[in-house]
Amino acid sequence: MSETNKDVQIVSNFLEASMAPDPVRAATFMSEDVKITFTGGRVMPDPLAITAFNGSRYAWVKKALGNFDWMDRGDHTVVYSNGTLYGEWPDGRSFSGNRYLDRFEVRNGKITRMDVWNDSAEWLLVPEIAKG
Repeated sequence: MSETNKDVQIVSNFLEASMAPDPVRAATFMSEDVKITFTGGRVMPDPLAITAFNGSRYAWVKKALGNFDWMDRGDHTVVYSNGTLYGEWPDGRSFSGNRYLDRFEVRNGKITRMDVWNDSAEWLLVPEIAKG
């Protein structure tokens, strides 16, 4: 397996652990000084904070993984994961088809940066647009 494929697998393993949710296992795929930024510019110190944030925003949430795209940047690999979110809002309404895009930087076998974007904020503000 090439180095870049290993980096994509690291991201895939991280996402699998995150969705369990198992933030302790998810943290094993990240460097100690990882930089995590969620939608709205929210900085997260670690996967425990991600789980806590998701717990406040959703009753539960999972990812329907789409494609993984990657590029070699010399000293690191950039991996993009896209797909959709599905789950339940805190008020009990279910949702699906909520687009997401995650960008990761992987260096020396660890995720060193994660940036997250999705439609959740827009869907919460204007629920009608979620109906397509």
